[in-house]
Amino acid sequence: MKPSWKTFRMFLILLMLASNIGCDQISKNIAREKLDYHDQITLLNGHLTLIKVENTGAFLSLGNSLPQPLKLILLGIIPLTALAIALVYVCTKRRMSGMRIAGMCFLIGGGVGNIADRMIYGSVTDFLHLNFGVLQTGIFNMADVSIMTGLAFILLDSWYYRMMSTFRNN
Repeated sequence: MKPSWKTFRMFLILLMLASNIGCDQISKNIAREKLDYHDQITLLNGHLTLIKVENTGAFLSLGNSLPQPLKLILLGIIPLTALAIALVYVCTKRRMSGMRIAGMCFLIGGGVGNIADRMIYGSVTDFLHLNFGVLQTGIFNMADVSIMTGLAFILLDSWYYRMMSTFRNN
């Protein structure tokens, strides 16, 4: 029997999710095993630094000092619920562009990777820092890259949809 488009679409969605989560978790495991806390390995003429830190909060340590029950709700249960709703949406919405699907998968995969760390280890392992003079990042991980890539795909898709709608209406 020939697989349907719906089956193939679901396979691609699960493959993108697994790839994002897998890349994140493998890179964090390598960082946990190979890097000592706050040791710095500088690469690419100082533009990339590997430095392992544990983040018990969210983005840029927001929520780091919250009491544990509140932290569980705000950094675990609510985001996990939102990601589950997003996953149901991306799996059931029939008319969605490939870029939007990819963006949602990257965003969900990155979110799951960081939430898994919080649930398993009590913190998220961050280990990458970029420095291009005045343009610097905080310390981040591959889940953060997935989340930002997903948001970029979604924004580009929205922009493209608006541009095409404007073009068709003129």
